[in-house]
Parts: sequence; structure tokens; C-alpha cells
Amino acid sequence: MGRTLHEETLMKYLLLKHYRGGPTPVSDMPMIDKWTPEEISAHVHYMQEFAAKLQESGEYVDGQALAPEGTFVRYDGEGRPPVTDGPFAETKDLIAGWMVIDVDSYERALELAAELSAAPGQGGKPIHEWLELRPFLTAPPTITE
Repeated sequence: MGRTLHEETLMKYLLLKHYRGGPTPVSDMPMIDKWTPEEISAHVHYMQEFAAKLQESGEYVDGQALAPEGTFVRYDGEGRPPVTDGPFAETKDLIAGWMVIDVDSYERALELAAELSAAPGQGGKPIHEWLELRPFLTAPPTITE
């Protein structure tokens, strides 16, 4: 028997890592810009190992770290794409990176997000950071006979 509509529409998830922030403060651990090079390397290594584990299980789709700087662009008439410095969002809202996972259930997505939240920070202690988990929207299934 195939997947149900609920399973089909909630299979891929986007995990968003924010530079700062979440629904509530988690700890008073300094942000990554205050860590030593060794602490940053340990954090990056954890992320790479996590992605490799998901690649082996077939649950990893893609992921990237992002620079804190960015630019806002929008259409402003024929031949005039205005570019403005940015981002202007509060620092807590900036996205540090993302990962796309393809899992069998929402519960599995929660489990992986919680594991990723334990990446080491300053002093090698788990960050316990908030990760934003968002399902991908998909088109309704096509009925074939």
C-alpha cells in the first residue's frame, strides 16, 4: 500500500539554523563570532558528520551554511531592479544555514532537528539551539487508474 496523502505532503522538511533567536532564550552561551577557531571547527565537524549520517540513511537532501550579509532585490519596473543593502532583519532573524531532509514521518523530522540542536558550541558544550522545522508544500497527488 502507498503513502497516505498526509505522509506524501509532509515528507520533506527544511531545517533552518538562525544566527540568534528562537521562541525563547536557551542559554547565555556566546554566539559563534566569540568562539575560538577550534570550537568553530568542532561545530562544523559535527554538522558534517550529521549530514554524512543522513546521507547514509537516505534522509539527507541538501544543506548549506550562509553568510550573515545579504541583499534585498525586487522588481521595480522595466529594466530597473533596485538593489538595496541588507539584510535589515534583526540579527536574531538572520538564517545561518539550512538543511533539507526527506523522512518518513514528522516525528522523525523532530528527532533529527533535536539531534542537530545538540551541536557543540563554546567549550564543546551542546548549544541546545532552536531550529526552525518547516514542511515543504507539495502538489496534491495525481489520481491514476
